[in-house]
Amino acid sequence: MISPIKFGTDGWRAIIAEEFTVDNVARVSAATAMWLKANFENPSVVIGHDCRFAGKLFSETTAKVMLQHGVKVYLAKGFVSTPMVSLGNVNYKSSLGVVITASHNPPDYNGFKLKGSYGGPLLPEKIEEIEAIIPDAPDKAYLEVDLEKAASAGTLVWVNLEDDYCKHAENNFDLEAIRNAPMEWAYDAMFGAGQNVMRRLLPEITFLHCDYNPSFEGQAPEPIAKNLTEFSEMIRIAENIDCGLATDGDADRIGLFDSKGNFVDSHHIILLLIHYLYKYKGLRGKVCTAFSSTVKIKKLCDYYGLELETVKIGFKYIAAIMISEDVLLGGEESGGIAIKGHIPERDGIWMGLVIWEFMAKSGKSLDELIEEVYAITGPFSFERNDVHLPEQQKQDIIANCKARKYTSFGAHKVTEVQDLDGYKFFFNADEWVMIRPSGTEPLLRVYAEGTSKERALELIKATRATIGA
Repeated sequence: MISPIKFGTDGWRAIIAEEFTVDNVARVSAATAMWLKANFENPSVVIGHDCRFAGKLFSETTAKVMLQHGVKVYLAKGFVSTPMVSLGNVNYKSSLGVVITASHNPPDYNGFKLKGSYGGPLLPEKIEEIEAIIPDAPDKAYLEVDLEKAASAGTLVWVNLEDDYCKHAENNFDLEAIRNAPMEWAYDAMFGAGQNVMRRLLPEITFLHCDYNPSFEGQAPEPIAKNLTEFSEMIRIAENIDCGLATDGDADRIGLFDSKGNFVDSHHIILLLIHYLYKYKGLRGKVCTAFSSTVKIKKLCDYYGLELETVKIGFKYIAAIMISEDVLLGGEESGGIAIKGHIPERDGIWMGLVIWEFMAKSGKSLDELIEEVYAITGPFSFERNDVHLPEQQKQDIIANCKARKYTSFGAHKVTEVQDLDGYKFFFNADEWVMIRPSGTEPLLRVYAEGTSKERALELIKATRATIGA
């Protein structure tokens, strides 16, 4: 039986050797090549892979299929991050980018991401066009394609996307200020694709999990607090590290730690970035954030007179606005953030360098800079629980949300409900809970924002008790 290939929120992902096979990669590549030829006069593609198992094999398979169909190929040397491929798209003026990566998924997964010519996620309607023409079987003629001969003929160009990215960073940051600041920095690559570029840009800092290890020591390379306990403990014990940066498997998501080893969530990072870009760098533009983001973003935008647009969860919705409007920052709760002056793409390393430049140039600690933001927005804390439960129970809870059956959660009375993407129940201007179902698993995500950590945890507890999950 032919396995159907479906692209999710951010590409096609599957377990290696089960559904993620050479044949299936060739099928997806063939559809992508046919789409390119139908939409571009002289189509070209940038292809790269991250640190996952068999990345080189899958990226070369993609390259051979593209060449077989007459598409010019720019093929990355060695493993690269997703933002490097997106930047390569812009630099080489290519029609499309392909990244062989499963991002933050567990190590037994690999995936296939598509990037637009503008240097960000390919828009959903374009991905649907490609998905609709995936053949049932690959044309094995691609196996006869010789990459060295293609390189000699000029239809294949080997590119060093890491060099290009480093030059771009040198041109856009005051790296000397970061290198020479009386501050200590640490970086956890989670065995992912950011490891080499950070060694090149800031060789003197402290590194963790910056080795080539496709198994990721069994850990999904997602930069969230529970996956970064070793990094947090290292910072806490060292007592001299001012800030720690972590990135996921393909280095497009950010995790951050203060000098005490405390995790700093993406809501705080987004606020810090807006504050720095507007007040210190003098930049302007719209702010675009996902529905699950803190309400403090609106408070900061109102204070600075910036327009804020809230979109559904998924960076593709943010990217669609960034490529057509003047956007200062686009970001989401899961650690994917993009800013003006770079590409319309999530980039964990880039965001980390902005924060470190902010600290280095201001001479202030991360805690002091957060207090600057709190002086405008007030303090807050954000929590999230992923609740596994039977599919029918999940559906019943969502039906209750839709019917507005939840008018209070414990002692907390609901004053307003928003349903752009999930259900957000407000108790006052600063505190809320949100219930959102997973589209692929028997899973509910419960989010809460409160004026303190204790308050946010209390709201989560009250919500779970009310919905019986």
